[in-house]
Amino acid sequence: MLTHPSFHSAFILSCLGLAFHRTHFISALLCLESMMLSLYIAFSIWPIHTQTPSLTLIPVLMLTFSACEAATGLAMLVASTRTHGSDHLHNLSLLQC
Repeated sequence: MLTHPSFHSAFILSCLGLAFHRTHFISALLCLESMMLSLYIAFSIWPIHTQTPSLTLIPVLMLTFSACEAATGLAMLVASTRTHGSDHLHNLSLLQC
């Protein structure tokens, strides 16, 4: 099946993007969203290949959690931009209150 390597490569490239290009908070959020998108597409096609109707609810749950993650990430982006003035990740520190 040709679709499996493409989903694996999309997920791995998103992980590498998250690991190596962490200068802006928005780029980290985009990498997380691309990871969730590749997982959503893989879980949507998986029940078709295995022909099991019991697994058709998994993509809907994945899409729900992805929407919640996106909303939380954008709220954190707006809050950090308002408090720190930019979305650079090196400005954020857990030691500062």
